[in-house]
Amino acid sequence: MPYEWSSAAIPDDTLTLWPHQSLQPRGFALFIGATATLFLLPLLAVLGSVVLWLLLPFLLIALAGVWFAIHRNRRAAQISEVLTLTETHAHLMRRNPRGDVLEWDCNRHWVVPELHIIGGPVANYVTLRGNGRKVEIGAFLSEEERVALYDDLMRALRS
Repeated sequence: MPYEWSSAAIPDDTLTLWPHQSLQPRGFALFIGATATLFLLPLLAVLGSVVLWLLLPFLLIALAGVWFAIHRNRRAAQISEVLTLTETHAHLMRRNPRGDVLEWDCNRHWVVPELHIIGGPVANYVTLRGNGRKVEIGAFLSEEERVALYDDLMRALRS
């Protein structure tokens, strides 16, 4: 699961959520290297001719496009959400890819987790309601993970 509960101090519970990162930095480097090799392999046939210099810029532009697309996707997935539950408060902090931080505070006893099976931006949409606001949590998780998250939140807020 791309989330975990931890108890740093006895009364505090912390839930940390993050999106899936299936392509790690080493895998990214290997993929770009393999793609560059496969792009340059056909150029061996035209090595030493003018055609090489005509094709090379287009292959380099294609390789740069692949690198840019994967790099941008990896940066967009650098989201983290941290829910801290103390005996009296619930605090949710979301760090977006650009570095801006969104925060939400509420009295723990008034927090109500809600599972929107339909009607949300995604299926099984999970929100926390309290302090006059409704905030989303774990929207980047899969449908099954959001259902499991909802169950975990219900258990954690009852205790």
